[in-house]
Amino acid sequence: MRGCSRIRRYFLLVLMSCFALAALIGSVQIVATPAMATERPAMPEKNPPGDIPDSQVFVTYRSPLGFSLKVPEGWARTDRSDGASFSDKYNRIDVSVTAASRAPTVTSATDSEAVDLLKAGRAVKIEAISQVKLRSNPALLIVYTSNSAVNAVTNKQLRLESNRYLIYRGGKLATLDLSAPLGADNADQWKLMSDSFQWR
Repeated sequence: MRGCSRIRRYFLLVLMSCFALAALIGSVQIVATPAMATERPAMPEKNPPGDIPDSQVFVTYRSPLGFSLKVPEGWARTDRSDGASFSDKYNRIDVSVTAASRAPTVTSATDSEAVDLLKAGRAVKIEAISQVKLRSNPALLIVYTSNSAVNAVTNKQLRLESNRYLIYRGGKLATLDLSAPLGADNADQWKLMSDSFQWR
């Protein structure tokens, strides 16, 4: 009987040790994962690059997806099946078109688009969500800041500011993103481009 009792105590001790080890491993994973996933906002530049010159020439881009938009001449263009992007260093314009059953509202954008930005972006901070009137279209505007990708040469990130316009018509939703380093003076150029958007 004593031998059986000793065997039971031995197995009980081994079993408790396994549970303790599993709990320790699990607690390390829970603590470490959020820390690894969190990205801190980059510090804004004192003299940020990215001003679009007042002398910049703009040309009209006509998309096979049924819209047109004025963009800076000479910027690199990348075509996609759902839209296109135009870039020059840290300045970027991105426009895409998807199917939608109705126009977005401040409430729906807060619950959907803003949440997606926070999940997919880099240290995103939503500044404002509002209804606006462009020259030829009503739109919903999301203003936010985020981090750029890490520069492969300098190993640095910039803090970016972005305006996202959601423009709806007849079952189609255009998402127009205008991004530049935080503090760059592009207000007039961004207004020109956003006002130039037209469904065709």
